Amino acid sequence: MKVGLLDSRAARLHGYWAAYLKELGVEVVMPSLPDAEALVLGQNTLPGEALPVQLALGRILALDGVDAVILPQWAPVQGDAWSEALGELLSRRISGLPTMIPVPDSSEGLESAAAEVGLRVSQNAGRVRLALERARIQAAGPKAELPALSVASRVTVGVIGPRTLLAEDVLAGPLRTSVSALGLHGVYSPDLPLTEVLKRAERMEKAESAPAGELELFGAASLLSGKGAVRGLIFAVPARDGATGAALERLAARQHKPTLLLTVDAGAQPGIWPELEAFRDRITLGAARQGQDA
Repeated sequence: MKVGLLDSRAARLHGYWAAYLKELGVEVVMPSLPDAEALVLGQNTLPGEALPVQLALGRILALDGVDAVILPQWAPVQGDAWSEALGELLSRRISGLPTMIPVPDSSEGLESAAAEVGLRVSQNAGRVRLALERARIQAAGPKAELPALSVASRVTVGVIGPRTLLAEDVLAGPLRTSVSALGLHGVYSPDLPLTEVLKRAERMEKAESAPAGELELFGAASLLSGKGAVRGLIFAVPARDGATGAALERLAARQHKPTLLLTVDAGAQPGIWPELEAFRDRITLGAARQGQDA
């Protein structure tokens, strides 16, 4: 059986699923196109959808002759049907796609889901048990530490947004380049340790019933806004993603530090955001004044 695995930097457990499928003895297929070309393919197929959806679709279309595709689940925000049922919605919109298998992208429920996937693709219970044991070391995902919050001669900003945007170089690369080119030190929410983010998210009103994506966004904003080195927060919204835009707008309105809501689209070139330069001037002036007062 040939199983497709999307080469997504936003997936926390990509290494786990790659190792597990290899131990199962199934043939693993990766997208045959570079990310930039896969994104264009997705844009041409679903031009009106959100940027991360287009990238995911392009990668799926770039899988050659697979029987099924492993789809790590996205952390949803309120009102976002795509993050709750990506594979199901894509199959409804595009005929002829391979079978989509949604899987967890965190340790919660991971092994039971992996066992079901293993039996589905290998039909060999003994091999599944052995593969689970051997892949278990990868189940925690890559270890994350709090990034450096200060860099000499630069003002620090927190950049908050969904992993499906900010962790993907093909989508967020121009933003990262622009932030750096303006002399700012950006600390990006996907780079924060998830345990610390979720601990902060416990402070969110009605946290027990909040969608996972909003918990992550709230926790990241709370963590970074509480750091004295962080002078302002940039909230990055994927183009055509109204649900995430609304969630980030609500979150930005709660902040006490300067904020900027920025829409990120494909094909953006560094330096195209004049509001980013104005934001830099605003927080840099504030930092300079604080230094004079001290």
